[in-house]
Amino acid sequence: MDNSIRIGHIALSFHEASAREVARVLEAHGHQTHLKSAPHEAAFELLKNGEIDLLTSAWLPSSHGVYLKPLLDQVEKVSVLYEPYCIWGVPDYVPVDAVASVDDLLKEPALSRMDRLIQGINPGAGISRFSAEMIHAYSLDQADYKFRPGTEEDCFNRFEATVAEKRWVVIPLWHPQFLHNRYNIRALTEPKGLLGTQDEATLIVRKAAKAKIGSAALAELSQLYIGNKKLSALEDALRQQSKN
Repeated sequence: MDNSIRIGHIALSFHEASAREVARVLEAHGHQTHLKSAPHEAAFELLKNGEIDLLTSAWLPSSHGVYLKPLLDQVEKVSVLYEPYCIWGVPDYVPVDAVASVDDLLKEPALSRMDRLIQGINPGAGISRFSAEMIHAYSLDQADYKFRPGTEEDCFNRFEATVAEKRWVVIPLWHPQFLHNRYNIRALTEPKGLLGTQDEATLIVRKAAKAKIGSAALAELSQLYIGNKKLSALEDALRQQSKN
């Protein structure tokens, strides 16, 4: 029997970090592993089409539930790896008594000091969908705020460059994420609840792949837990290694 397992993950570095933890368990059980990445919707298409055996991971129910729903008869949930949630955050040097809530972005001193561009990642991400809706729901567009989707590097590099200059900026982000391992980023209160709930980052397996993976490996994977803080650190280390 072919002992190679195809692990799919969304094409973001923290998803890769969690996929590597899953691979470590499978390799301990004698499997060869192959990682395959794709943007959000496309990763679930890989799962649907049988091009991957496992997906790490689906954020349920808020961010990725809409993508997983059509596949529920083909897959099973194995374990919850961490508990992600989305935020709009500001660097900790932005005073909390000046900007504590999304509503405060329409008040002074934020109106005078806050950068109007809210740079995000790709449009299929839950945080991007939520952020685009928030611009209109909070009437931020009337004060010239705008949300712009882009790449990971568009979002993260801009934040780091802005922080280096001590400028006021909002970043649409999530936990876990490597920037939390480097900076103190304070979440803004979001009264309308548009950023979704705390999700469960769920390892998903195709039912058709269970026999190949084996009961022992699946049993260990069912106990695998990474947690937000550890995954932020793992992602940070992975990104540092990629630079070397």
